[in-house]
Amino acid sequence: MLINRKIDQSLAPSNDNGFSRHQTLLTHGRIANLDAIRGFALLGILFLNIYFMANNFYGYAPHLPEIASDLTIEIVSNFLLEGRFISLFSMLFGAGLWLQYQKTTSLDSKSDSESESEHGKNRITRRLYLLIGLGAIHGVFLFSGDILLSYGLCGLVVCRYFTLGPKQLLAKSAKFMLIAMAVIALISITLEDEQFYRGSDYFIEQLALWTGSYADQVVMQAYMIGYMLLIIPISILWYGASLMLIGMTLMKQGYFERGFSHKQLGLFACIGIAFASIDSLLSLSDSAVLKEVSGIFMMLGAIPTALIYWHIIVKVCQNNPLKLTLLQNIGRLSLSFYILQSLLGVLLLRHWMPQWQMEFDRIDYMLLAIVLGLLQLFLAAVYLRFFSQGPLEYLMTKLTRRGQ
Repeated sequence: MLINRKIDQSLAPSNDNGFSRHQTLLTHGRIANLDAIRGFALLGILFLNIYFMANNFYGYAPHLPEIASDLTIEIVSNFLLEGRFISLFSMLFGAGLWLQYQKTTSLDSKSDSESESEHGKNRITRRLYLLIGLGAIHGVFLFSGDILLSYGLCGLVVCRYFTLGPKQLLAKSAKFMLIAMAVIALISITLEDEQFYRGSDYFIEQLALWTGSYADQVVMQAYMIGYMLLIIPISILWYGASLMLIGMTLMKQGYFERGFSHKQLGLFACIGIAFASIDSLLSLSDSAVLKEVSGIFMMLGAIPTALIYWHIIVKVCQNNPLKLTLLQNIGRLSLSFYILQSLLGVLLLRHWMPQWQMEFDRIDYMLLAIVLGLLQLFLAAVYLRFFSQGPLEYLMTKLTRRGQ
């Protein structure tokens, strides 16, 4: 789809702004639960991005007629994968922004210098601008399925609402989501379907582009990033900001520690299954418009499923740095390993083994994603034996603090 690419009671918030005793975690190392969730989300994103690392515009080229294994994986993906990890990652980004804000304001309150205090408050904004720049470079020169650019822009919007209480944040999130869905629906009904399937003339044309000259790929990706910059302010900005506000609410209310109640989980499961079922029915339609509209149900259904994943990891990890350590490693290096994913996927599928685009079915792409995921788990574990911070994490920290 072109447009549709989500403590226990003693630590409950003490006031409407959501400030609670979990603030102590901000000054005592990392939060294991969040690192584990972030690592899980990053590995999960690979299972969707892997198609677009081959053909950056259309992704997977289906057979005509579609084969049984492809249909099976597509339906499973509609229920468990599609949009789930990006939603989870977006909510984590919002949660992380609020944690940075808490840490910054805590440091500022101890500062004797008004100038130092002002620098601290600007640190988050400076980091977001750096993320936008990194995203643009990543999108043009490596993989235009980039999320950093849109995250940076969404983050600039979300920063305005740090002081709102949980109820106000959810109300604002719902408003943003409504705007995003309305715009995406309007865009969806104006799209024309291209005959893109395995062996079609258009597939051969696209294959030649994405396995050909790197210069041609850069030009195409620059065009796609330019298009995204037009789309982000009217749709993706509101959708991403809505998810980030949900993440901020989860942090303020302590869900990063205690998870959700059985009643909440049951509601999430019902909503997720209902929307995923509608998504599957529409996506298997012969109508190009219905296929695009299915993306709306995918995006909405992804949120409750992502929250279930959030809960499971919280309960398993229990904020213990010795549990789910492999996932926590990836979470600590998420920025560097996000770029590494793109580099490995693009090199393999476009430059080293371009014939795989002709040979691979969905199951092959899934197996490749598993292999690359295991490789990342191994590399992260080895890397953190020698270093405490990823190279891009280190660079971002240095640039953010530059001049202070």
